[in-house]
Amino acid sequence: MRTKFSGIFTLVLVFIVQMTFAQEKTVSGTVSDDNGVPLPGVDVVVKGENRGTQTDFDGMFTIELTAQDVLVFKYMGFADQEVPVGNQTTLNVTLQNVTELLDDVVVEAYRTVSKKTSNIAQSTVTSKTIKGRPNVNFLQTLQGQVPGLNITTGSGQPGAGSNVLLRGLNSLNGATEPLYVIDGMPQNSNVFRSLNPNEIENVSVLKDAAAAAIYGNRGANGVIVVTTRRGGFEQALEVNYIGTYGFNQLQRNDYNMLSARGILGLENSFGNGFGAGLTQQEIDEFGINTNWRDQFFRRGATQDHTITLSQGGKYLTSFTSIGFAKQDGILENSDLHRFSFRNNLNGKSADGKFEYGTNVTINYSQRNEMNSAGTAGVNQNYVLGANNSLPYVSPDQYVDSETLVNDYNADGTLRLTPLFLMDKMRTFRDRTDEIKMIAGTNAKYKLTEDLSIRTNMSFDYLQTNRNVFQSANSFNSFLFLEQGQEFGGFETNQHARQLLINNTTELRYQKTFNEDHTFQASLFTEYFKGHSRGMNFTQNGLNPISESGWGTGYIPYDPSNDFYVPSVSAFHTDVGLFSYFGFVDYDYKRKYGVSATLRRDAASRFNESNRWGTFGSVSARWNIDEEDFMDNSIFDNLKLRASWGVTGNQLISGPSMFSGVLLQQDTYGVRGGYAGAPGFGLTGLGNGALSWERGYQSNIGVDFGLLENRVRGAFEVYSGETRGLYQPVLLSAINGITSISANQGSMTNKGVELQVFYDLIRDRQNDFTVTLGFNGSYNDNTIVSVPGASNNTWDGESLTGNFEGGIANQFYVLKYAGVNPTNGNLLFENADGELTENPDPGTDRYFTDQSFIPRIQGGFTLDADYKGWFLSTQFTFVADILRYDYDYAGVMNPNNIGIFNMSADVLNHWTPENRVTTVPRLNASNRGLEEFSDRFLTDASYLRMRLLSVGYNLPQRWLGDNISGLRIFAQAENILTFSKWRGWDAESPRGGDQYQYPTPKIYNVGLELKF
Repeated sequence: MRTKFSGIFTLVLVFIVQMTFAQEKTVSGTVSDDNGVPLPGVDVVVKGENRGTQTDFDGMFTIELTAQDVLVFKYMGFADQEVPVGNQTTLNVTLQNVTELLDDVVVEAYRTVSKKTSNIAQSTVTSKTIKGRPNVNFLQTLQGQVPGLNITTGSGQPGAGSNVLLRGLNSLNGATEPLYVIDGMPQNSNVFRSLNPNEIENVSVLKDAAAAAIYGNRGANGVIVVTTRRGGFEQALEVNYIGTYGFNQLQRNDYNMLSARGILGLENSFGNGFGAGLTQQEIDEFGINTNWRDQFFRRGATQDHTITLSQGGKYLTSFTSIGFAKQDGILENSDLHRFSFRNNLNGKSADGKFEYGTNVTINYSQRNEMNSAGTAGVNQNYVLGANNSLPYVSPDQYVDSETLVNDYNADGTLRLTPLFLMDKMRTFRDRTDEIKMIAGTNAKYKLTEDLSIRTNMSFDYLQTNRNVFQSANSFNSFLFLEQGQEFGGFETNQHARQLLINNTTELRYQKTFNEDHTFQASLFTEYFKGHSRGMNFTQNGLNPISESGWGTGYIPYDPSNDFYVPSVSAFHTDVGLFSYFGFVDYDYKRKYGVSATLRRDAASRFNESNRWGTFGSVSARWNIDEEDFMDNSIFDNLKLRASWGVTGNQLISGPSMFSGVLLQQDTYGVRGGYAGAPGFGLTGLGNGALSWERGYQSNIGVDFGLLENRVRGAFEVYSGETRGLYQPVLLSAINGITSISANQGSMTNKGVELQVFYDLIRDRQNDFTVTLGFNGSYNDNTIVSVPGASNNTWDGESLTGNFEGGIANQFYVLKYAGVNPTNGNLLFENADGELTENPDPGTDRYFTDQSFIPRIQGGFTLDADYKGWFLSTQFTFVADILRYDYDYAGVMNPNNIGIFNMSADVLNHWTPENRVTTVPRLNASNRGLEEFSDRFLTDASYLRMRLLSVGYNLPQRWLGDNISGLRIFAQAENILTFSKWRGWDAESPRGGDQYQYPTPKIYNVGLELKF
């Protein structure tokens, strides 16, 4: 009986166990990459069966399973992973990257999707090519990495901003830069000196209307989305240190400047200057030959240190970053110090329905700047002094400020310019302290399995304090003392605060029907408010006994004169936006997809009757590789995309959101009155009909990958038109106002882009890979219409203008034809193509069909890894671009002989014995016409080795148990440039360069250490 009972009990137990394992249960979890970043669109398939699901935009999935099921996780660019279910109800899976593609995860507007299901034109740059670079502004690291993205750095001042254009120029007078979004928080400035590049996870550049239209009046010029690093759930504490040390140095120009004996000889033959009074023997024996570049420029030291801590428990993750950077400028008295702190938290409830996050960054920077860059100030601009100063003047001639004033008065020329500037370096300061704080919080709650609500709130606070000080005991102060004035010098204090508040609330529905149809829809409201406050104070007159430049030595006001009257001013500006918008997205079997966006915006800068605007887009894709006829083809990925949309630009009067807030109303202020007395009158006519500049954009793109993704990339063709350009319309001057601004005129942008990566060697068994990359773009813009009866907006004097049918800001100049061999005068071509010495600058100019914005740009890379060693190179190029070289024009101008140094090229000037030359006679009678000509208009195309980096990842067996990784590297930036441009730097956002702060070469070594 006992045996029989035991057998029956065993059979019942086995049956119960089988029933238990066969019973379905709900299993959920999150899929992330090896950096803890959630992966959307991962295929979650039950092994051996034709059923499964996909992860949502937060990397989460839910599926009904039995205990004996095995889940297979598949995602392009990552190794497949199998996980037995067993008794688990929560599965958090980390996929390992195997192909190292740059953009498997696509950050779109307000969501993250997989590359496969994305409909938009975008490019992604990961932290691999950003961290450890010696650039204070992370935008500089993006140069040449994204097709269609033109980034130019116009100043070597540490922390200077960059000029950014995405797919060409979309406005003539309005904002032209993309919108920047950092962790969901919009930014309207490209000055990112307070953002530590080592905190960045990836940067996504959103290009077409399908990506940007949902940002409405803020996305007219594209969007750059920055995602910072985060911790991962159930991740042990990881400590990471990355540090670099290095130096920067001046790029040389090719102006072929004369030595001291050379310029003395030229002065002697020309009969002007110090050399005119010397004999040839005295010139040959002259012992001073000062290199003034070495007096004003230096080799600057750089260092950057960042410590990060990331970890995560079951329900909370944390990422903390602390950084310090110091960069000395290549010009004396210029530098930047930055302290940065960031903390990112992400959490969720036990049931997974509630998720939340916070982002806080606090940064402080202090910079000393060179002011007066780009000017011809002989007593202000150090770059002018470095390049143009006479080499026969010695620094030892400088004694003190008062002596220098006496020497200058006795000499009566600008020959002592370098001494003026040496004095300024000792007696002048321009320092700015900046506090930048960004705080954001987000929360999401799943109302049902398919419906969720999310809100994001961000606060962006910026405070700057600038102190400009010129000592009373300075050359400039003594020189400009008025009669009866005892004390000179001044101190200016400028204080500005800016607070931006942004709130976005979203209701999202996402559902997959019958495993084949996925539908998403979201509704949003967004509120933005900006506040700007500031005050300026200047004290004129300082007592040298007690002055310090920090509020001391102020001379009190004397009613008997106006010498020491302080000047004060203040400003107060508010702006606001309010928006409703949404998108819908449909996907069928990850084969076909359609999306649409619609947005309604209200902007405070426009009248209530014209405040609202409507923008939107539609897009579609066809994943051709999913078709049956693609079986056994060479393509691993082939997708066709198309989009069309309308965007808006409410920043019609410049890049600042606080500019032009009163354009819709008449303004009044102090004006000159009768007999020069001050009066009060109309200063501007308002236009109540002002509205957005609207951009209409279309895009067709192809994403491809073939030969097991050894070759991969994207090709784009786009076309866009901006209508309602904000431009001045001429008026009768009856009111003292000669123009009014209005939405009139249009322009187009058309172009193509290509990005390709090729794994030349992919030998993972021997740990050897070599990857080549190329990206390039061509952009052509055209002015379609301008206001008024004429077909141009040329002011009658400038070297550039806008003409219907031509490109924007093209050069409009006289054609320089060389030198008349009979008399040495300059020759030009008139409008009829005939040679003349006396062209009319108003009627004989020609259109060059080129501007200072390149039509062609791009870059190419080589990345190699072998058994821990790595090599990375990056080249950038631009072509079809012109710039006017004012610096070279200055050292070729005979009027400067006896005052400044000259180029040796001028020695080839016309003489009766040297008639065949390109350099005119030194006293040519028509020399003044060359400033209207293309004589110094130069092809500024260039090819530059932007980056060279080499290093070694030490094997784990060398590191022990407490160190999980150690990477050492050395790198250099801007080390080689090939260009016809002869100046300091071929890279510039300007149409002409005059004594600008050059960008430097940078060399550094560093290490990255993980615990």
